[in-house]
Amino acid sequence: MLMENFAGKTIPLTLSLLSRPMQLLLGLAALAVVTGCQSDDSSFQPAAPAVQHPARPVTPAVATAVGNLATSKPASYILREGDTLRISFPGSPNLNTIQQIRTDGKINLPLVGEVQAAGLTPANLQKNLMDLYAPQLASKEVTVEIQSSSFPVYVTGAVLRPGKIVSDRPLTALEAIMEAGGPDYTKANLKNVSVIRQEGNQTKNYQLNLKRVMDGKVSQPFYMEPADIIFVPEKFSWF
Repeated sequence: MLMENFAGKTIPLTLSLLSRPMQLLLGLAALAVVTGCQSDDSSFQPAAPAVQHPARPVTPAVATAVGNLATSKPASYILREGDTLRISFPGSPNLNTIQQIRTDGKINLPLVGEVQAAGLTPANLQKNLMDLYAPQLASKEVTVEIQSSSFPVYVTGAVLRPGKIVSDRPLTALEAIMEAGGPDYTKANLKNVSVIRQEGNQTKNYQLNLKRVMDGKVSQPFYMEPADIIFVPEKFSWF
């Protein structure tokens, strides 16, 4: 209880006689005193800072290189009559030559004469040439590159420009379809593309799922042979 001297008289003054704003001020002052006492407590510990974890390292993805047909020979390509080859000998550049495979499937090379080329892959021909030239070469290196390859392919069915295509390089089935204007996406069934090929006295039919390639999935490329016929069926057929 507080005592107030007023006009020579001492009058008791309780908190209940104070105005409400004065009560609030007294309450805040008391709270400040209590808070100040707690701040002096040596046991008070500030909050620990959040632990910063290092970023997880990103493991680089393993990429598979895809050969560009315009600049490199496909490993599975079969050499044929009419193909023009660049044959290089890094250790003996005087033997470098450009040869076109004749209609009998052979080429004529210095020092070794006629060599069978048609029906082989470039890698197989390289190996044969290294064996043939082994006695003459100090450095047993031979490279065979396809300089040009001109042959006809026929594309029909659900494509924009069906007809004959003449290619001067190794050509896949999908590339042949693109040369024919691409598939008619409103009706082409790329899951069941047919390649009709004459092999000797037999006509063979190969079924290709080119939609896998269009969807970005890994697929073995199918290379064209001279006079191959590619048929792109429609999605809905009643026959």
